[in-house]
Amino acid sequence: MAERFKAPVLKTGVVNSHREFESHSFRHFCQWKDLFMGKIKVKKTDYKILEIDPWLKPFTSDIELRMDRYEEVREGLLGGKKDLESFADGHKKFGFFRTKTGWLYREWAPGADAVNLIGDFNKWNRTSHPLELRPGGIWEIELKGKDVLKHGQKVKVQIIRNGRTFDRIPLYIHRVVQDKKDKSFVGVIWAPEKAFRWTDSGYRDNKNNQLFIYEAHVGMAQEKGGIGSYREFADNILPRIVDDGYTAVQLMAIQEHPYYASFGYQVTNFFASSSWYGTPDDLKYLINKAHKLGLSVLIDIVHSHASANTAEGINMFDGTRTQFFLSGNAGNHPAWGTKLFNYAKYEVIHFLLSNLAYWMDEFHFDGFRFDGVTSMCYHDHGLGTDFMSYDKYFSLNTDVDALTYLQLANELIHEKNPNAITIAEDMSGMPGMCLPIKWGGIGFDYRLAMGIPDYWAKSVVDERDEKRDMHRLWHELSTRRPQEKSVGYTESHDQALVGDKTLIFRMADAEMYTGMNKAYHSPVIDRAIAMHKLMRLATLSLSCEAYLNFMGNEFGHPEWIDFPREGNGWDFKYARRQWSLVDNGFLKYEWLNNFDKAMIKLAKKYRLMNKPAAENLWIDEKNKVIAFARGELLFVFNFHPSNSLTNFFLHTHPTGLGEYTAIFSSDDADFGGQERISKKYVYYAQEDEKRGQGFEIYLPCRTAIVFKKKK
Repeated sequence: MAERFKAPVLKTGVVNSHREFESHSFRHFCQWKDLFMGKIKVKKTDYKILEIDPWLKPFTSDIELRMDRYEEVREGLLGGKKDLESFADGHKKFGFFRTKTGWLYREWAPGADAVNLIGDFNKWNRTSHPLELRPGGIWEIELKGKDVLKHGQKVKVQIIRNGRTFDRIPLYIHRVVQDKKDKSFVGVIWAPEKAFRWTDSGYRDNKNNQLFIYEAHVGMAQEKGGIGSYREFADNILPRIVDDGYTAVQLMAIQEHPYYASFGYQVTNFFASSSWYGTPDDLKYLINKAHKLGLSVLIDIVHSHASANTAEGINMFDGTRTQFFLSGNAGNHPAWGTKLFNYAKYEVIHFLLSNLAYWMDEFHFDGFRFDGVTSMCYHDHGLGTDFMSYDKYFSLNTDVDALTYLQLANELIHEKNPNAITIAEDMSGMPGMCLPIKWGGIGFDYRLAMGIPDYWAKSVVDERDEKRDMHRLWHELSTRRPQEKSVGYTESHDQALVGDKTLIFRMADAEMYTGMNKAYHSPVIDRAIAMHKLMRLATLSLSCEAYLNFMGNEFGHPEWIDFPREGNGWDFKYARRQWSLVDNGFLKYEWLNNFDKAMIKLAKKYRLMNKPAAENLWIDEKNKVIAFARGELLFVFNFHPSNSLTNFFLHTHPTGLGEYTAIFSSDDADFGGQERISKKYVYYAQEDEKRGQGFEIYLPCRTAIVFKKKK
């Protein structure tokens, strides 16, 4: 292999100049080019990923190159430092800090010619507080006097480049607010006299718990027509999540974003918690309470792109387009209109890794759901690519720099907290995404099973129930990469947005407004209720090692999500959750919520998420039946709209002969069913010469039953 590039590293862990990065990127490209031209012989190393998935053997050199790149960058980043945690220290060295004599403000702006601190403290004087340039494009200023800066004061930084002046929000600012008069955003000094007092026990032990994730948006979690707060969520919603049996809450839209309707995916200020819902201490209150209630808290982190905004965000912070982002069109996301990070640049890696460390250190987050991983992994961002063959994962389209960053991110997170959870939003199925780095993987704990929501959404509309392809159902739900764990979910938050529909809304449509009273029945509503239950139980039991639900979907929340915008008159009517639909006792939403709660209770009791993958027992295309075993439980589903089977033979060879009882049924009255399945009846599994081990059951149409062998 060509001589490794060893970047010069400052005490701050930041590399000296842009030219070094440009040189590094060019040399990296040349190494790739030489490798594919056969000029470089890579030393072969045995990685476990190649044993786990033999189909990867033809791509051994690609795996080795991926790992060599990771080792090269890691070595270059760390220099004399011992670990990534000591390297990812940006949040401890940049921004505003109290000193013994006053304050220190430090900023990274390598493209700037001059930098001035402006704000309330100096009456926005643009010349009174210039920063001094240090090596590596770092600027700093010491302010004498402990009260020269005060908690709550507004600040900005003035950047001067090539005679032009730009007002920017400090990169590492912890709080950003919107000015009520001109609607602009400004940084705020966050230094309360009394630091938040944590009473939780720190990070939750995720590794030893089954993961049932409740995905939530704080602002729209209240029923009122407005933006909910961190404290309202903590006091009103967290108890619901715990009562429903979920073990973790995944918070969306936590990083600061000026456009509320972006769902939090156009981040401007990476070290500021969103001011839409309250202060940083309010967020800490939420996490502290969640921990005390036994919930882990995950943050939906956005490191795949950034807002293109310049006045509010990090784009062109120092007056250049390439401080953080790729140059030219490569720096613009063609579908999202956002900016794309240059993951080959060591300063960018330092910024992003420090950001992860900040959220863990400052807020005690237990893990991360990484957004847009597919977009990161490929130069075409996966747009229009089918990923039907392995060569799609290993080509010049693969962004090895982004993969290296993700490996480093996972290493850092698990170095800081071995029990932390990382989840990749990857729809491409990149091999090794959820395998340990030392095995040749990327290091995530889980990947989102993104194909399952798409499958359910299409099948409930495109397939007549009596024509449902049961073999395809088995394939879509059970197929996943060996030894890589998945988070299963029946429908995504995207399907709840305007322009799409939730599953129950797809099936019930207009009757959602008239047919959800418990006393009312119609074929449309009956189908929607029954299928809603079957799809969820099938997803949880067959598709995953962790389960996720988006807020409100557990009870079939009607309608869509539409954030206030100019097109709807800035109305909050659809940017909320109507918990009263569940609580009033008159509507069928209560049945669906009861089912979801009982389903999770069942899975937790028998530790279903920790069991090996399901074993297929029977698929009946004619009668639309599927049966399988997972752990000690037998699952059987009848998806047929009208055929109830009086003598279906349920195979028991994985669990053996003996006495069985039904321990769970979607037909229970508490779930809106007809109580056709007895929990007291004892079934005797015997050996049948023609059919094997098993017993006959009554299997009603559109019903799922779970059986267990009696001890």
